[in-house]
Amino acid sequence: MAAVNVSLIQTDLVWENPAANREKLETIIASLQGKTHIVLLPEMFTTGFTMNPEPFAETANGETVSWLIALANKYTLVIGGSMILTSENGYTNTFVWAQPNYQISFYNKKHLFAYAGEHKHYTPGQQRVITSINGIRFSLNICYDLRFPVWSRYHATQNPYHVLVYVANWPHKRVQAWQTLLQARAIENQCYVLGLNRVGTDGNGHIYTGNSMIITPMGQVLHNVADAEAVLTHTIELKEIEEVRTQLPFLTDADDYLIPSTHD
Repeated sequence: MAAVNVSLIQTDLVWENPAANREKLETIIASLQGKTHIVLLPEMFTTGFTMNPEPFAETANGETVSWLIALANKYTLVIGGSMILTSENGYTNTFVWAQPNYQISFYNKKHLFAYAGEHKHYTPGQQRVITSINGIRFSLNICYDLRFPVWSRYHATQNPYHVLVYVANWPHKRVQAWQTLLQARAIENQCYVLGLNRVGTDGNGHIYTGNSMIITPMGQVLHNVADAEAVLTHTIELKEIEEVRTQLPFLTDADDYLIPSTHD
């Protein structure tokens, strides 16, 4: 039965300095060669969560995407994380997923964090993105998407995944919500959840404690690391996910959100 090793790089980010962040991350990625299949990087891993996209936005053929593709092929790894890309309508917060066969996927963040003004600087995405590695399907999500369960709700035909991935810059003052919602997404969708957050302090003075988590389809928290740079690695087996969904077929009783409701 299919299995993949996943590694989450929980790290501090150098504020608005793509070159410094790439250099730091490349050293960590190189150390994971032969130890894992998938490496995840935080949200906006080149800059931190900046509302100043213009100087740092790149194209889909730009330096950082090319760097991701080159590293994926050099170290035979899938590498994914979010960064600022240009679009026809401005800028996007985009999850880039680079595979060692030169195949690449892009997910534009659907839910923009209006509380911080993200909606004023970035254009929201409209499409879910699921990518498959060794028969295991990963749903790509970014930070604030976590608060909207309908968006990530498992559906056998419309949203058929095995693992929910969230890369984030989620501040410490709301970390309880981060931990609770990650666990809830795993339980309600009977899937693995990978929640990767950064540590350190950003250019706006926001403090991040990480609390990156790997959670099983039964809601068991396997890893939860706080206040330190770390790499979290775990083997995900397709058999485990399918057994949970077969033995406890709760998903078959889920509400159909396409059914119209009645209002007074």
